Amino acid sequence: MSVVSIAEAWPGPGKPFTVAELDRMPDDGHRYELLDGGLFVSPRPGNPHQVVAFTLATALDRACPPEWQVVPEPAVQISQKTEFAPDLVVIRQEQANAAKCTEPPLLVVEVRSPSTALIDLNAKKAAYERFGVESYWVVVPDRDEPEVIAFELRDGRYYEATHVFGDQVFAAHRPFRFEVIPSRLVARLHPR
Repeated sequence: MSVVSIAEAWPGPGKPFTVAELDRMPDDGHRYELLDGGLFVSPRPGNPHQVVAFTLATALDRACPPEWQVVPEPAVQISQKTEFAPDLVVIRQEQANAAKCTEPPLLVVEVRSPSTALIDLNAKKAAYERFGVESYWVVVPDRDEPEVIAFELRDGRYYEATHVFGDQVFAAHRPFRFEVIPSRLVARLHPR
């Protein structure tokens, strides 16, 4: 293992970033993602974000069929110039030993943060749609009105399949049957 500075990982002037440069970025507490050669840098998610992601991952894992696997924070490489680090994915079991997801996951979940709201619902959604990810969920962990928005792929395009708030039941049928209540995802953050 060698230590690389950001300057050493940076591509030449005027050149887009590639996954190869992304792989050389230092582990400095930031989350690095690529979209069409453009680098997106955001702070690592905070504890509230991680609690929501873990709570959802645990529930998904309990419901997940044995031939599939729930994976937190994997690298999803869409192309040589696009790679994301979503909060959760569901992949086929035979993909579980790979270093990265290079085939479309069955499900991608993003827990939205204030700094990623526009990217999650626009740029990432469009990239996952082009990549062929069957289901894309965005969880909005708002204290007063948490939400889950589910997009499903139909004829190569995402449509909003479900959008629930607070104590409403989110019932998914793809990639497998699963139910969760948005308010329960944030309940441990706000004990009564």
